[in-house]
Amino acid sequence: MSVHSNATEAMSSAPEQTVADATRAVVGEFLAARLAGDTAKLVRLFADEVDWQLAENPGVPWIRPRSTAAECAAQAEELMAHTVPEDARASVDTFLVDGTDAVLMGHVSGTVRATGKSFQGPFALHLTVENGRITRHHLYENSLSIAQACAP
Repeated sequence: MSVHSNATEAMSSAPEQTVADATRAVVGEFLAARLAGDTAKLVRLFADEVDWQLAENPGVPWIRPRSTAAECAAQAEELMAHTVPEDARASVDTFLVDGTDAVLMGHVSGTVRATGKSFQGPFALHLTVENGRITRHHLYENSLSIAQACAP
């Protein structure tokens, strides 16, 4: 009886592992596309409608509300246009996946092109992947440091 029970548990957890693997793969593609500045790939990775959350920051030109795949993908281009690419740094210290959800935590830093001022701080990114596309993008970062770097 316990053998049957263990087999049933193993079978019920197998599909969840597959979902997590698919989520991990899409997030890996997302990170590679961001690093390469591949906007076309990012548009394909984001769902047609995205639950985008990033604290509004009127003094930061690349931080604004977004909801479509094209708007979400354009954030990477806007960030690169307003910062010094050679100074951009991001490290991922933690990458957790649970089913369709992924959470990345790490540190980011850069320099704002218009002011020459630097920003840095920790970040946490919560992504949800459904049917091979990113449906949720919630980013939590040091918005004060970024706003101060953008201020003249």
